[in-house]
Amino acid sequence: MKLTNLTDDYYLSHDFKNLREQTKAQYKYFLGVMLNTEVDGTLLSTFNYTTMPTRVAKQAYNQWCEKGISMANHIMSVTRTLFNHGLRMELCTINPFENIRRRTVERRKTVWSKEDVQKLLDVAYSDFKTRNIGLIAHMAYEWCQRVGDMRMLIWDNINFDKQTIQIEQSKRHADVHLPIEDDLFDMIKQQQEDFGFQEYVAPRPNPINGVYLPYSLTKLPKYARKLMQEAGLSDELRLADLRRTGVTEMVEAGVGMGQIMSVTGHANPSSVKPYMKNTLKSAELALTTRRKA
Repeated sequence: MKLTNLTDDYYLSHDFKNLREQTKAQYKYFLGVMLNTEVDGTLLSTFNYTTMPTRVAKQAYNQWCEKGISMANHIMSVTRTLFNHGLRMELCTINPFENIRRRTVERRKTVWSKEDVQKLLDVAYSDFKTRNIGLIAHMAYEWCQRVGDMRMLIWDNINFDKQTIQIEQSKRHADVHLPIEDDLFDMIKQQQEDFGFQEYVAPRPNPINGVYLPYSLTKLPKYARKLMQEAGLSDELRLADLRRTGVTEMVEAGVGMGQIMSVTGHANPSSVKPYMKNTLKSAELALTTRRKA
Protein backbone atom coordinates (compact mmCIF):
# COMPACT_ATOMS: atom_id res chain seq x y z
CA MET A 1 0.00 0.00 0.00
CA LYS A 2 3.04 2.28 -0.18
CA LEU A 3 2.86 5.17 -2.62
CA THR A 4 5.82 3.76 -4.51
CA ASN A 5 3.71 0.63 -5.21
CA LEU A 6 0.96 2.76 -6.75
CA THR A 7 3.58 4.44 -8.92
CA ASP A 8 4.88 1.07 -10.11
CA ASP A 9 1.34 0.01 -10.97
CA TYR A 10 0.80 3.19 -12.96
CA TYR A 11 3.98 2.60 -14.98
CA LEU A 12 2.53 -0.77 -16.06
CA SER A 13 -0.81 0.73 -17.08
CA HIS A 14 -2.02 1.27 -20.64
CA ASP A 15 -2.49 4.97 -19.88
CA PHE A 16 1.21 5.38 -19.15
CA LYS A 17 2.39 3.08 -21.96
CA ASN A 18 0.36 5.09 -24.49
CA LEU A 19 2.18 8.32 -23.63
CA ARG A 20 4.91 9.62 -25.93
CA GLU A 21 8.43 8.67 -24.84
CA GLN A 22 9.29 12.28 -24.01
CA THR A 23 6.18 12.59 -21.85
CA LYS A 24 6.98 9.32 -20.07
CA ALA A 25 10.41 10.66 -19.17
CA GLN A 26 8.91 13.87 -17.82
CA TYR A 27 6.29 12.01 -15.77
CA LYS A 28 8.94 9.74 -14.26
CA TYR A 29 11.05 12.74 -13.36
CA PHE A 30 8.18 14.59 -11.65
CA LEU A 31 6.99 11.47 -9.83
CA GLY A 32 10.55 10.80 -8.71
CA VAL A 33 10.73 14.26 -7.15
CA MET A 34 7.37 13.65 -5.48
CA LEU A 35 8.35 10.26 -4.03
CA ASN A 36 11.59 11.67 -2.61
CA THR A 37 9.85 14.55 -0.85
CA GLU A 38 9.99 14.31 2.94
CA VAL A 39 7.03 15.38 5.08
CA ASP A 40 7.07 15.11 8.88
CA GLY A 41 10.33 13.18 8.61
CA THR A 42 8.86 10.55 6.28
CA LEU A 43 9.37 10.13 2.53
CA LEU A 44 6.16 10.27 0.51
CA SER A 45 7.23 7.04 -1.19
CA THR A 46 6.60 5.19 2.09
CA PHE A 47 3.19 6.72 2.84
CA ASN A 48 0.10 4.52 2.59
CA TYR A 49 -1.58 5.94 -0.50
CA THR A 50 -5.04 4.75 0.63
CA THR A 51 -4.96 6.89 3.77
CA MET A 52 -2.69 9.82 2.85
CA PRO A 53 -4.33 12.99 4.23
CA THR A 54 -4.68 16.21 2.26
CA ARG A 55 -2.61 17.91 4.97
CA VAL A 56 0.45 15.89 3.89
CA ALA A 57 -0.19 16.63 0.22
CA LYS A 58 -0.47 20.34 1.00
CA GLN A 59 2.82 20.32 2.93
CA ALA A 60 4.54 18.59 0.03
CA TYR A 61 3.15 21.12 -2.46
CA ASN A 62 4.35 24.02 -0.30
CA GLN A 63 7.85 22.52 -0.31
CA TRP A 64 7.82 22.24 -4.10
CA CYS A 65 6.68 25.86 -4.40
CA GLU A 66 9.78 26.98 -2.53
CA LYS A 67 11.82 25.73 -5.51
CA GLY A 68 9.50 27.27 -8.10
CA ILE A 69 5.75 27.56 -8.53
CA SER A 70 5.75 26.38 -12.12
CA MET A 71 7.72 23.26 -11.22
CA ALA A 72 5.46 22.65 -8.20
CA ASN A 73 2.36 22.81 -10.40
CA HIS A 74 3.87 20.31 -12.84
CA ILE A 75 4.68 17.88 -10.03
CA MET A 76 1.20 18.20 -8.55
CA SER A 77 -0.49 17.75 -11.93
CA VAL A 78 1.35 14.48 -12.58
CA THR A 79 0.74 13.30 -9.01
CA ARG A 80 -2.99 13.94 -9.47
CA THR A 81 -2.82 11.80 -12.59
CA LEU A 82 -1.20 9.05 -10.53
CA PHE A 83 -3.94 9.09 -7.88
CA ASN A 84 -6.68 9.29 -10.53
CA HIS A 85 -5.24 6.08 -11.95
CA GLY A 86 -5.58 4.57 -8.48
CA LEU A 87 -9.21 5.71 -8.30
CA ARG A 88 -10.04 4.21 -11.71
CA MET A 89 -8.44 0.91 -10.76
CA GLU A 90 -10.23 0.97 -7.37
CA LEU A 91 -6.90 0.85 -5.59
CA CYS A 92 -7.80 3.89 -3.48
CA THR A 93 -10.87 5.99 -2.72
CA ILE A 94 -9.39 9.49 -2.40
CA ASN A 95 -7.02 11.79 -4.25
CA PRO A 96 -5.35 13.90 -1.53
CA PHE A 97 -4.03 16.36 -4.13
CA GLU A 98 -7.39 16.97 -5.79
CA ASN A 99 -8.55 19.95 -3.75
CA ILE A 100 -5.22 21.73 -3.31
CA ARG A 101 -5.40 25.17 -4.90
CA ARG A 102 -2.57 25.88 -7.30
CA ARG A 103 -0.59 29.04 -6.84
CA THR A 104 -0.61 31.38 -9.81
CA VAL A 105 2.60 31.98 -11.69
CA GLU A 106 3.04 35.65 -12.50
CA ARG A 107 3.35 36.12 -16.26
CA ARG A 108 6.89 37.13 -17.15
CA LYS A 109 7.56 39.91 -19.64
CA THR A 110 11.37 39.87 -19.66
CA VAL A 111 13.10 39.68 -23.05
CA TRP A 112 16.77 39.40 -23.96
CA SER A 113 18.63 41.87 -26.14
CA LYS A 114 20.46 40.48 -29.17
CA GLU A 115 23.70 41.52 -27.48
CA ASP A 116 22.87 39.49 -24.36
CA VAL A 117 22.05 36.41 -26.46
CA GLN A 118 25.40 36.72 -28.23
CA LYS A 119 27.27 37.14 -24.94
CA LEU A 120 25.79 33.89 -23.62
CA LEU A 121 26.58 31.98 -26.81
CA ASP A 122 30.14 33.31 -26.92
CA VAL A 123 30.81 32.07 -23.39
CA ALA A 124 28.97 28.75 -23.81
CA TYR A 125 30.52 27.85 -27.18
CA SER A 126 34.04 28.66 -25.96
CA ASP A 127 34.14 25.53 -23.78
CA PHE A 128 33.25 21.98 -24.83
CA LYS A 129 31.79 21.34 -21.36
CA THR A 130 29.21 24.12 -21.76
CA ARG A 131 28.67 23.97 -25.53
CA ASN A 132 25.51 21.88 -25.28
CA ILE A 133 23.86 24.41 -22.97
CA GLY A 134 24.71 27.07 -25.51
CA LEU A 135 23.18 24.97 -28.28
CA ILE A 136 19.97 24.48 -26.28
CA ALA A 137 19.74 28.24 -25.75
CA HIS A 138 20.60 28.95 -29.39
CA MET A 139 17.88 26.63 -30.70
CA ALA A 140 15.26 27.94 -28.25
CA TYR A 141 15.96 31.51 -29.35
CA GLU A 142 16.34 30.85 -33.08
CA TRP A 143 13.21 28.69 -33.39
CA CYS A 144 11.13 30.40 -30.64
CA GLN A 145 10.64 27.08 -28.86
CA ARG A 146 10.55 26.02 -25.21
CA VAL A 147 13.87 25.20 -23.60
CA GLY A 148 12.36 21.96 -22.26
CA ASP A 149 11.66 20.73 -25.79
CA MET A 150 15.14 21.69 -26.95
CA ARG A 151 16.87 19.76 -24.17
CA MET A 152 14.92 16.63 -25.22
CA LEU A 153 15.54 17.06 -28.96
CA ILE A 154 16.78 13.92 -30.75
CA TRP A 155 18.63 13.49 -34.04
CA ASP A 156 15.57 11.95 -35.73
CA ASN A 157 13.93 15.39 -35.53
CA ILE A 158 16.47 16.86 -37.95
CA ASN A 159 16.41 16.46 -41.73
CA PHE A 160 19.98 17.20 -42.80
CA ASP A 161 19.18 16.90 -46.52
CA LYS A 162 16.47 19.59 -46.41
CA GLN A 163 18.08 21.58 -43.55
CA THR A 164 14.85 21.51 -41.56
CA ILE A 165 13.63 20.37 -38.16
CA GLN A 166 10.33 18.85 -37.05
CA ILE A 167 9.31 19.37 -33.42
CA GLU A 168 6.36 17.88 -31.57
CA GLN A 169 5.82 20.29 -28.70
CA SER A 170 5.37 18.74 -25.28
CA LYS A 171 2.82 21.27 -24.00
CA ARG A 172 0.28 21.44 -26.83
CA HIS A 173 1.48 18.43 -28.86
CA ALA A 174 1.59 20.74 -31.88
CA ASP A 175 3.85 19.76 -34.78
CA VAL A 176 6.02 22.55 -36.16
CA HIS A 177 8.31 22.29 -39.17
CA LEU A 178 11.06 24.89 -39.34
CA PRO A 179 14.02 25.77 -41.54
CA ILE A 180 17.46 25.81 -39.92
CA GLU A 181 19.46 28.99 -40.46
CA ASP A 182 22.95 28.45 -41.92
CA ASP A 183 25.04 29.41 -38.87
CA LEU A 184 22.95 27.24 -36.54
CA PHE A 185 22.98 24.42 -39.08
CA ASP A 186 26.80 24.50 -39.16
CA MET A 187 26.79 24.25 -35.37
CA ILE A 188 24.39 21.29 -35.48
CA LYS A 189 26.52 19.49 -38.07
CA GLN A 190 29.54 19.90 -35.81
CA GLN A 191 27.43 18.65 -32.93
CA GLN A 192 26.50 15.54 -34.90
CA GLU A 193 30.17 14.75 -35.45
CA ASP A 194 30.76 14.86 -31.70
CA PHE A 195 27.47 13.48 -30.34
CA GLY A 196 25.80 11.71 -33.26
CA PHE A 197 26.61 8.29 -31.80
CA GLN A 198 23.80 8.67 -29.23
CA GLU A 199 20.17 9.80 -29.31
CA TYR A 200 20.07 13.38 -28.03
CA VAL A 201 21.19 16.49 -29.90
CA ALA A 202 22.43 18.33 -26.80
CA PRO A 203 22.84 15.90 -23.88
CA ARG A 204 24.89 16.36 -20.75
CA PRO A 205 28.50 16.03 -21.99
CA ASN A 206 29.42 13.54 -19.25
CA PRO A 207 27.66 10.16 -19.43
CA ILE A 208 26.13 8.47 -16.38
CA ASN A 209 27.03 4.78 -16.25
CA GLY A 210 27.99 5.03 -19.90
CA VAL A 211 24.65 6.58 -20.94
CA TYR A 212 24.25 10.13 -22.26
CA LEU A 213 21.14 11.77 -20.81
CA PRO A 214 19.40 15.14 -21.28
CA TYR A 215 19.90 17.89 -18.74
CA SER A 216 17.23 17.65 -16.04
CA LEU A 217 14.64 20.38 -15.54
CA THR A 218 16.36 21.44 -12.33
CA LYS A 219 20.02 21.12 -13.32
CA LEU A 220 19.82 23.01 -16.62
CA PRO A 221 18.75 26.37 -15.07
CA LYS A 222 21.52 26.06 -12.46
CA TYR A 223 24.24 25.43 -15.03
CA ALA A 224 22.81 28.15 -17.27
CA ARG A 225 22.80 30.65 -14.39
CA LYS A 226 26.51 30.06 -13.84
CA LEU A 227 27.16 30.65 -17.54
CA MET A 228 25.06 33.81 -17.54
CA GLN A 229 26.96 35.18 -14.58
CA GLU A 230 30.23 34.43 -16.35
CA ALA A 231 28.91 36.34 -19.36
CA GLY A 232 28.04 39.31 -17.15
CA LEU A 233 24.29 39.07 -17.76
CA SER A 234 21.52 40.33 -15.50
CA ASP A 235 20.07 37.97 -12.90
CA GLU A 236 16.64 38.94 -14.26
CA LEU A 237 17.21 36.90 -17.41
CA ARG A 238 16.26 33.23 -17.70
CA LEU A 239 16.70 30.69 -20.47
CA ALA A 240 12.92 30.32 -20.58
CA ASP A 241 12.70 33.96 -21.73
CA LEU A 242 14.41 33.12 -25.04
CA ARG A 243 11.19 31.82 -26.65
CA ARG A 244 9.38 35.03 -25.68
CA THR A 245 12.32 37.05 -26.98
CA GLY A 246 12.21 35.41 -30.39
CA VAL A 247 8.45 35.80 -30.71
CA THR A 248 8.63 39.46 -29.64
CA GLU A 249 11.25 40.08 -32.30
CA MET A 250 8.93 38.60 -34.93
CA VAL A 251 6.11 40.85 -33.76
CA GLU A 252 8.35 43.91 -33.88
CA ALA A 253 9.50 42.93 -37.38
CA GLY A 254 5.89 43.00 -38.58
CA VAL A 255 5.55 39.25 -39.13
CA GLY A 256 1.89 38.27 -39.61
CA MET A 257 -0.04 36.46 -36.93
CA GLY A 258 -0.49 33.33 -39.03
CA GLN A 259 3.23 33.07 -39.73
CA ILE A 260 4.08 33.55 -36.05
CA MET A 261 1.65 30.80 -35.07
CA SER A 262 3.23 28.44 -37.60
CA VAL A 263 6.52 28.89 -35.73
CA THR A 264 5.25 28.89 -32.14
CA GLY A 265 2.68 26.12 -32.56
CA HIS A 266 -0.12 28.20 -31.03
CA ALA A 267 -3.60 27.21 -32.25
CA ASN A 268 -5.37 30.36 -31.07
CA PRO A 269 -4.33 33.96 -31.87
CA SER A 270 -5.25 34.99 -28.32
CA SER A 271 -2.34 32.89 -27.07
CA VAL A 272 0.06 35.10 -29.03
CA LYS A 273 -1.32 38.39 -27.66
CA PRO A 274 0.89 38.37 -24.52
CA TYR A 275 3.91 38.67 -26.84
CA MET A 276 2.52 41.75 -28.58
CA LYS A 277 4.20 44.46 -26.51
CA ASN A 278 3.80 48.18 -27.13
CA THR A 279 7.34 49.04 -28.14
CA LEU A 280 8.83 51.98 -29.99
CA LYS A 281 10.11 49.68 -32.73
CA SER A 282 6.69 48.16 -33.43
CA ALA A 283 5.05 51.60 -33.32
CA GLU A 284 7.57 52.98 -35.82
CA LEU A 285 6.92 50.01 -38.12
CA ALA A 286 3.15 50.50 -37.90
CA LEU A 287 3.31 54.22 -38.66
CA THR A 288 5.84 53.77 -41.47
CA THR A 289 3.67 51.07 -43.06
CA ARG A 290 0.64 53.37 -42.75
CA ARG A 291 2.42 56.24 -44.53
CA LYS A 292 3.46 53.95 -47.38
CA ALA A 293 -0.08 52.65 -47.91
